[in-house]
Amino acid sequence: MNARCDVVVVGGGVVGVAIAWHLARFGARGVRLIERGTLGGGTTAQSSCILRTHYSVRENAALARAALEVFADFPRYLEDPEADCGFTRCGYLIVAPEGAPAAAVRASLAMERELGIDAREIGAGDARRLLPLLHLDDIACIGWEPDAGYADAYLTLSAFVRAGRRLGVRFEEGVAATGLVRDGTRVTGVETTRGRIDAGVVVSAQNIWTDELARWTGVPLPLVRSRHAVFTLAGPAPYTRDLPVLKDLASPSKLYLRSYGGTELLVGDGNEGETLDAPNIEQADVPLDHVLALGGEVAHRLPAFAEAGLAASWTGVYDVTPDWNPVLGALPGLEGLVVAYGFSGHGFKLSPVVGRLVAQMALGLPPDLDPAPYALSRFAGGRLLAGRYGAGAVS
Repeated sequence: MNARCDVVVVGGGVVGVAIAWHLARFGARGVRLIERGTLGGGTTAQSSCILRTHYSVRENAALARAALEVFADFPRYLEDPEADCGFTRCGYLIVAPEGAPAAAVRASLAMERELGIDAREIGAGDARRLLPLLHLDDIACIGWEPDAGYADAYLTLSAFVRAGRRLGVRFEEGVAATGLVRDGTRVTGVETTRGRIDAGVVVSAQNIWTDELARWTGVPLPLVRSRHAVFTLAGPAPYTRDLPVLKDLASPSKLYLRSYGGTELLVGDGNEGETLDAPNIEQADVPLDHVLALGGEVAHRLPAFAEAGLAASWTGVYDVTPDWNPVLGALPGLEGLVVAYGFSGHGFKLSPVVGRLVAQMALGLPPDLDPAPYALSRFAGGRLLAGRYGAGAVS
């Protein structure tokens, strides 16, 4: 039996549920979201959840600033006094060696300040007061963002789902999209494993499964799936929640570090990961030699962790575009379809503002920020969102 709704969202990660809530908040009625597995059970569950505004791409910094404002005032934004995203405001340090990396950090900090972001260069003494464990002899530039930190993926997603349900959004788990319903050049719904859903607008937030959408539409959607490993270390002293997130551009792996569980140190690398031929969210082994290599880099920057022990490890998959930035908006030659994919490691931190922008585009409302730089056409037109840091999620 066919069903009908105003808007159907395909994909129940944090981006998809944020879109669904915003659709209802902006007045859409009959919003449905379908998820092939469980809500938040895909790449959202694998996120390191770092919240920062430090980007070298100006458009990204503007989005990140707007998103951070939401995370910092989450209950008010969701109109739910019990809404909790688990935001820990511990600040963000980025350290760089002499030469091009230091110049890139300084230029990025200046650009952020132009956007009204509290971002500045600090000296080694101030950095060590913020993070006494730091070794800085090979560092020429230290950037500091006091308003940054990290949050919790499960809490964030759950709050959007709860708020969406209050506004009548229907979230359906275990329902996979199998194709689009079209009337000429207009998309009028989706075929699913439980039948057809007719809709005024279809929003695709399919993440690493976006190849399916490319097949259904015949529109090339450049995407590489990149698997990354993350692990946590237990050191002789706890890496507490008040200690800042750290990005180390002087390390070969472009390390990022943050507190995990209030005592352990979460470790991830900023380089390109293992390319996957097909979507796969199953956990993969994290090789011991990878842990040892990154552990040595951690020990150089934080000598107190030289004798730390491995506590846990897991893997996560990025949906990566050619410029490591998302695609937002309509596809050429099609009406009634809006896409949000290719977040390349930025998805969680940008999810509130992406949810707002995509919902506005889907409903024909004026967007709060200009989504044009994120259009699919930028790839063919040579208008890539290229940053100062090269390929990678730091952008």
